[in-house]
Amino acid sequence: MFEDNLKERYELAVDRIKRIKVECESAVCPLSAAAACYFKTVSSFLERCVEWSQWIQEDGHKKDSLEQLQAVNYQMYEDILVSHYDKSYANPSYAVSIFGLEMGQLLSFLYVELRSILVMTFENRVGEITSLFELFIEIYCCFLDENPSYQELKDIIYWYVSDYSDEYVEYRVREQIDPSFDFATNIIMNEDLSDVRYLYQFGEYITDNEIKTAQYLNRLSEEKIQAMAYTFTEGYRKGFELGNKDITKKKIVNIRYCLGFERLVREEIKQFKEMGLDTTIYRAAVNTINKRMHIKVGYYAVSPNRQMEYDHRFDSALYMDSAFVERKLGALKLAYEKYTNLAGVFGGPAVMEVFGETPFEPVDKPENIQFSEKQQKLSIRYDNESSSIVNQYIKGEERSFTIIAYPMPEIGEKFEQIFDEVVKINTLDYEVYKEIQQHIIDVLDGADYVEIKGCGNNKTDMKVRMMTIQNPEKETIFENCVADVNIPLGEVFTSPVLKGTQGILHVSKVYLNDLLFKELKVYFKDGMITDYTCENFEEEEKNKAFFRQNVLYNQTSLPLGEFAIGTNTTAYVMADKYDIVSKLPILIVEKMGPHFAVGDTCYSRAEDVTVYNPDGKEIISRDNEISILRKTQPDKAYFNCHTDITIPYDEIGRISAVKTNGERIDIIKDGRFVLEGCEELNKPFDDYGKTK
Repeated sequence: MFEDNLKERYELAVDRIKRIKVECESAVCPLSAAAACYFKTVSSFLERCVEWSQWIQEDGHKKDSLEQLQAVNYQMYEDILVSHYDKSYANPSYAVSIFGLEMGQLLSFLYVELRSILVMTFENRVGEITSLFELFIEIYCCFLDENPSYQELKDIIYWYVSDYSDEYVEYRVREQIDPSFDFATNIIMNEDLSDVRYLYQFGEYITDNEIKTAQYLNRLSEEKIQAMAYTFTEGYRKGFELGNKDITKKKIVNIRYCLGFERLVREEIKQFKEMGLDTTIYRAAVNTINKRMHIKVGYYAVSPNRQMEYDHRFDSALYMDSAFVERKLGALKLAYEKYTNLAGVFGGPAVMEVFGETPFEPVDKPENIQFSEKQQKLSIRYDNESSSIVNQYIKGEERSFTIIAYPMPEIGEKFEQIFDEVVKINTLDYEVYKEIQQHIIDVLDGADYVEIKGCGNNKTDMKVRMMTIQNPEKETIFENCVADVNIPLGEVFTSPVLKGTQGILHVSKVYLNDLLFKELKVYFKDGMITDYTCENFEEEEKNKAFFRQNVLYNQTSLPLGEFAIGTNTTAYVMADKYDIVSKLPILIVEKMGPHFAVGDTCYSRAEDVTVYNPDGKEIISRDNEISILRKTQPDKAYFNCHTDITIPYDEIGRISAVKTNGERIDIIKDGRFVLEGCEELNKPFDDYGKTK
C-alpha cells in the first residue's frame, strides 16, 4: 500500500483521465479536432495502463497463456512499432505535421515520456505514475481553458522535470547500488525459467529474440551453463586481481544484460554470491531525466523501434538550462551522500552484451528536437561533473568490471552454431595468447612510434607515438589483454603519447555506439581529432553532425585515448565464415584488427593504480597529456567517453614498430601476422582458406 495522500492523488488523476477521453469524444468538445484526437489517443493509452495495472495485481501476467500474454504485450507496444510509427504521436515528424514544429515536438516528447508509465506499472511505481498523470492533466487543462502558447506548455514541462529530478535521480542511484531494489532479481531467482511466460513479467517488448534465447539456454546442460557463467564471474574476479584491487572490500556487483538470458544470469548471481557479492539488476532508463541519448544501460529487451529512440535522443533540450543542470548535479551528490555506505562497497558492473540485430541506419529528421550550442556545452558539463561526483563515492581505483557478448536469434538461421562458436571464442587458451602477445609487446616496447597503413581503398595512414621506457627490465607500455575484464581475449593496448601522433584513420564500414558509419575518416594532429567525415548522408553538414553527436558527444575534439592491436584471428574467421561482421559488437570487433579509441584512456580515473602484466612488468602508459591534467585542471582531464574504431585485417597493408634509429619491424603485413612468434595467429586463416 502507498500513502493515503498519494493514493488519493492517484485515484483523482485516474478519474480525471477517464473523463478526458469522454470529453474529447463529445460533440461540444472545445478543443480543435487535432488536439481532441491527440488527448483522446493519449488518455486511452493511460486508461489502458490503469487496466493493465489491475491485471498485474491479479497476477494475470503470470496466469495467462503464452498466446494471451503475447497479445497483451503487442497491445502495449502496438502504437510505436515500426509498422505503425508513421501515424504515431511518438513520431516527431507526424506530430509536427499536425501541430507545427515547436508544439509538435513538445507533444511528441510528452507522449513518449508518458509511455514510460507502462514499465513503471509492472514495478508498481505509483509515485512516478501519479506525477506523470498529473503532468498530462495539467497540459490538457491548458488546452481546455485557452489556446496555450508553446512557452506556457514548455514551462510546465520544465517545472515537472525540475521538481521531480531529485526523486528520479535518487531512485536511479539506488537501483544501481542497493540490492533491496530487487524487482528483476526476484523474477530471475524465483520464477520457473523453463516456462518462457516469465519473460512477460518484466514489462518489456518481447520478441522471438528473447523467447528463442531463453528456449535455447533451457536446452543446454547445467554444466555448460555453469561454465559460461564461470567465464564471466571469474573474469570479474580477475579484473580486481590484475588491477591490484581488493575485491574483498566489495559487497555488490551490478549485472547488465538483455532479456532471454535469465538462466545464465541466475547462475551468475549464485557464483557472485559465493564470492561474497550481492547483485543489483536495474532496467535501462525509461524517463527523460535519467536517459542518456539512445544508449541503454541496465537490462532491456530488443527495442520495439530504434528509430523512435534515435528521434528522441536529445529530448532533454526541451528543458535543459544551467539551473536544471545545477539541480540535477545537486540531486546526484545528495543521493550518493545519502547512500555512501552502499556506494563504498559497490564493485562495478558485469555486462552481458548481445548482437545480431539487423544493422540500424537512422534517418536524420529535421523535426527532431536538437541541442543548441549552449545546451551542448551544458550537456558536456553535466557529464564531466556527474562523473566526478560518482567517482568520489565509487572510486575508480577501487572498482572493476567485466564485459562479454553473445548472439541473439535474429542473427540468422545458424544462431545455435554461431552461439557455440562465440562460447569457444570466449574461452580461448589464456596461456597461448599470453605468450604470443608478449612477443608483440616486446617489439612495441622498443618503438619510438607505430606506423599503420591501409591497403586497397583504405586510406589509413597513422603514426602513433609511444611512451619512452626508462627501465626495460621492469616497465612496459602495452597491456597484455587476456580473458579477464574484457572478454574475449586477444589484444595488446596502450595509451599513446599525443604529441607527434597524427594522420588519417579510415574505415569503409564500422558500427560505433550501435550506429553504422560509412567511409568514416578521422584526422589527427598531436593526438587530437582535427576533422572528420563520413558518407552516411548526401549533405556534408549532416555527416559531420552525425559523428559529432554520436562519437564526440558534442565535444569539439577528442584525444586518441588508446591504440591497440587485436590478435583474435579466430573471431575474425568466425565472423567471415557466417558473414556477420556487420552484426558483431565492438567488444569482439576490437579484437579483430588494430583499433583506435577516441576519448578517455583505458585507465580513466584509475591512473594512479599500479597495474602489472602477467610477466610482472608495470604498465607505465596509463596517462596521456590530457588525463594528467587531473592533477592541475581536473575539469579538463576527462571526456567520459571511449569509442573504439577498428580496421579489419583485410584492410591493413602494414603495421610496423619504428625505432628511434629508423629500424622498422613489421608486425602485420597484408593482413597477416609476420612477426616471429606470432605464426599461430595465422592458422585460423590457413584452416579457413582465407587469403588476401
